[in-house]
Amino acid sequence: MSSVSLPERRDSIQGNTDTSLLKTLALIFMLIDHIGARVITGVPELRIIGRMAFPLYAWCLVVGSVKTSNPWKYAFRLLVMAVVSQPLYMMALQHKITDLNILFTLFLALMAIVGIQKQFCFSQFWAPALCYAALAFLNVDYGWKGITFILLLYAVRNTRMGLIAAYMAFALFWGSSSSSVNTLFGMQLTFLKWPGVDGLLKALFRLQGMVWLSLPLIAIPMHSDFRMPKWLGYALYPMHLVLLIILRMLINGTSLATLLAVF
Repeated sequence: MSSVSLPERRDSIQGNTDTSLLKTLALIFMLIDHIGARVITGVPELRIIGRMAFPLYAWCLVVGSVKTSNPWKYAFRLLVMAVVSQPLYMMALQHKITDLNILFTLFLALMAIVGIQKQFCFSQFWAPALCYAALAFLNVDYGWKGITFILLLYAVRNTRMGLIAAYMAFALFWGSSSSSVNTLFGMQLTFLKWPGVDGLLKALFRLQGMVWLSLPLIAIPMHSDFRMPKWLGYALYPMHLVLLIILRMLINGTSLATLLAVF
């Protein structure tokens, strides 16, 4: 039997564990994405940049699930902030109350991971199954693909090459049904039409498949020494929604009555 203890095994997580930096970058990318969705529409590059946000949040959750000393408190904080953010999410992005924000997605994924970790009465099987079953009743952001992506990252967290391979495989799968990206900042991606360029390269230049842009930030360890207060890490999500609401009112002239009409 190996002499390495379970906590030491968990600390062997590979990739970038500089989560304060990654959360900050994820928030910037998410804000850019949401500005492209509701404030400055018709600029696809904003949405492309926004594809980098969710993978960073997903990886931070994986790292957090390994590093946390109390996963139940972690999950509770996620759930509370998800509930608090929901009205702002509806106003900022014109969603219905049944369209649940990304923090609910992260909460469900964390519950599945905790079940896998605890292995209580075979919870490694029924906990993820219950989380997927909940998706039959809940419409969370990114849905089953988002939760599967997080669980896949968790499964390969201890091997960098496995992380890269699994990440790219899911990016290709994820992008297979999304629209093609043929231009970037006004430049035609003519190399996609070159003789010999196969379907694999073209698949990487589909909107959702371009989550691969985040891969270097996840796979390459960084040591920025940047430390974000825990409370700020949770508060940034609703704060960016408030900013988005303000931008919609100032730039688009959206009235408060229109924003409140979603309720």
